[in-house]
Amino acid sequence: METGRLLAGLRVIECSMLGPGAATTPFADLGADVIKVEPPGGDYVRKMAWPWVNGVSLLHLHISRGKRSIVLDLRQADGRQAFLDLVANADAVLEAMRPGGLARRGLGYEVLAAVNPRIVLCTLSGYGMTGPYRELPSHGIAYDTWAGVVAPERSAEGMPAIPNHTSIGINAGPLYAALGMLSAVLRARETGHGCHVEVGQSDAAACFDWLRSEGTRAYLRPEDEVTGNASDGFVRRPPGTDGMQDAVRYQFYESSDGHILFMASEQHFWKNFCAAVGRDDLYTAHPGNALADHARGEVALRAQLVDIFRTRPTAAWVELGLSHDVPIAPVNTPATIADDPHFHERLPWQPASRLGADQLPFPVRVVGEQPVSAERGAPTAGQDTESVLRDVAGYDDAQIAALRAAGVTS
Repeated sequence: METGRLLAGLRVIECSMLGPGAATTPFADLGADVIKVEPPGGDYVRKMAWPWVNGVSLLHLHISRGKRSIVLDLRQADGRQAFLDLVANADAVLEAMRPGGLARRGLGYEVLAAVNPRIVLCTLSGYGMTGPYRELPSHGIAYDTWAGVVAPERSAEGMPAIPNHTSIGINAGPLYAALGMLSAVLRARETGHGCHVEVGQSDAAACFDWLRSEGTRAYLRPEDEVTGNASDGFVRRPPGTDGMQDAVRYQFYESSDGHILFMASEQHFWKNFCAAVGRDDLYTAHPGNALADHARGEVALRAQLVDIFRTRPTAAWVELGLSHDVPIAPVNTPATIADDPHFHERLPWQPASRLGADQLPFPVRVVGEQPVSAERGAPTAGQDTESVLRDVAGYDDAQIAALRAAGVTS
């Protein structure tokens, strides 16, 4: 049956600088009309980060894919009016910059709501709209250091250095913002009234890492009230993965050609593994507990597992996990994951021929339909100015020409 794209009919006006524009990338992937409003000269995201592909940053190619671009000078009255004419026919506005950026240009929430009572304004910023850091300039790694997600390592010269890590705030923040916008749009369609929602990327980093921060706080309570789990004799192990270094049945092991992650913390998985490798004696000697037993600190058992896992390549261990119901995962890197057969099935590359660089798809699927994909690449600054003004604001040739003559648009 022919069906429409999930967010067809949703229109979002985006005012963003740099990475936070990622909040609307899923909308564009899912079929929404996302209109990126750029200042004269465009968003300098095109020249930030690395790598560059044909002179344009991959950051821009990725987060701006599927969007339309219009240039408007919001410092001019005609530019502000054109912006409001777009808002009048939109569902949401993303303000992805320091808080109050639109208000300082005379386009705060009250002004937007006056022309469209159902409009949703989402402010996505570094540290949120309140608190002592709200005006502090920042870039992406700051949200992770603030949230306690990443710590300095030492360089070869003994200096503090930024380690290789997955940035959380700049990825989680846009996803929380997208969820907030969609929730607010649904309510606005029911009630006729929009609202102003806001997300701090620093908040998002902290909330994404909730287990460690909440676990640390829980341990502030009395030891007879908050304990570890039964398999550890109720000892308070550090929260999250911090407490996994001396685990045995949930741990990294070398295979004959790389590494695997072994995760037999449930007793039945451990028993399945021992039987699969012909070592029922290991289960008899170390049966462990039914649940959450990592055999922490059992050094002799770990040494035996080291020898066992070195006998087969990673792919063979994954196959054993599939055939004998044992949780074993391959350990990939950004360089090797593209060769993984599961990657090929789940995340087919969106080709450079369409998007300027090979890119991963949005990882939500509709069962029975083709994987979600961006229909067009990232735009150049102002690429769609004329079509947006015609289709959305209803401007004619004379109005568009007047804006160009006044330098409001290009």
